[in-house]
Amino acid sequence: MTESKILRRFWKALGSFELTIVSLALLMALVFLCTIAQVHLGTLGAVNAYMHSFLVWWQPQAASFALPVFPGGILVGAALVLNLIASTIQRLDFTWRKMGLWIVHAGLILLIAGEFATGAFQMDTQMAIQVGQTVNFVESPRLMELAVIDTTNPSYDDVYSIPESTLAREGTVAIPGTPLTIRVKQFFRNATLSRLGAGDPPTMATAGVGTSVKVVGRPPITRDDDVNHTTAFVEPMAGGRSFGTWLVSTDITAPQGFTFEGHTYRLLIRPLRVYLPYAITLKKFSHDVYPGTDIPKNFSSLIHLSNPNTHEERDVLIYMNQPLRYDGKAFYQASFGRGDTLSILQVVGNPGWLIPYISCVLVTIGLLIHFGITLRRSIKRRQPKKEA
Repeated sequence: MTESKILRRFWKALGSFELTIVSLALLMALVFLCTIAQVHLGTLGAVNAYMHSFLVWWQPQAASFALPVFPGGILVGAALVLNLIASTIQRLDFTWRKMGLWIVHAGLILLIAGEFATGAFQMDTQMAIQVGQTVNFVESPRLMELAVIDTTNPSYDDVYSIPESTLAREGTVAIPGTPLTIRVKQFFRNATLSRLGAGDPPTMATAGVGTSVKVVGRPPITRDDDVNHTTAFVEPMAGGRSFGTWLVSTDITAPQGFTFEGHTYRLLIRPLRVYLPYAITLKKFSHDVYPGTDIPKNFSSLIHLSNPNTHEERDVLIYMNQPLRYDGKAFYQASFGRGDTLSILQVVGNPGWLIPYISCVLVTIGLLIHFGITLRRSIKRRQPKKEA
């Protein structure tokens, strides 16, 4: 068989109706399996394992390896997009009569591409803010970072961070703008800490509170109602000198740090922060209930937005189903605490949030054009019969 025949067969198979049916069936199976998996993995874990992956992996019990057992959502979605493009080119004529169907197919392709953009670029963070407090950052509820904080200046802190993905590689990381180098000796995505017993092996930590703490690694957690206790052994170095090995963890709240050349540095692991070019102040939080009951009626946060770059100063009321959309992010009222003095805002940054709306508009316009052309042709066919 010649190469041209192989390419023609491949092109025909790529746009075949059979591939469409198989891809849709696989997609429905993935949705079902993902829904079932949420019981054990949680929403985020199940979506990452089944929908935001090329392959679904299965790890046998007590095994150190995993086997691919099913195509993932990315692979199935890519097959659907290619199938839709190929079938459109193969079956639709390049004429104005088919213009409506071309627009419909373009809208469907854009809709699937929008899901890829959402999975790749959407970032879900939170902002916990108390009444009267001003905050200029959001935090990730899942991702962590090692923060190296220079507290020398009493007016402000210089913060340098190493993301969790870099910590997991357990190497040497230079801190830009400082003479410091951090050597990550051991990293735990999840671990439990306890007091070091008499019969326990010595800890790796030689400085800080970690010298009396025992660390036991645990499997990572993906459930929505629990979080990982990220832990690491790190060794700060500067000027050819080591400042000891420190145990840093989300479970350690005691201040730990060292001094070098007149600068005082603190070490801690905390949720990954993304700093904003503007600040938000919580002026008032309201928790309304129906009269005579404890049933929630409304949650709202009156905030003041201050952006020095645009000289913008304004008050905004954020309440249920009415978020603040600003600078490519949406601030939703999510939760509260501390006797109604703490407001928790869910902050979603999705560069492709307009894509589903655009695709729906395209599909609607395409259908209207197609039905209009079909109706016009039908009226033209009936006109000679009436005259006859």
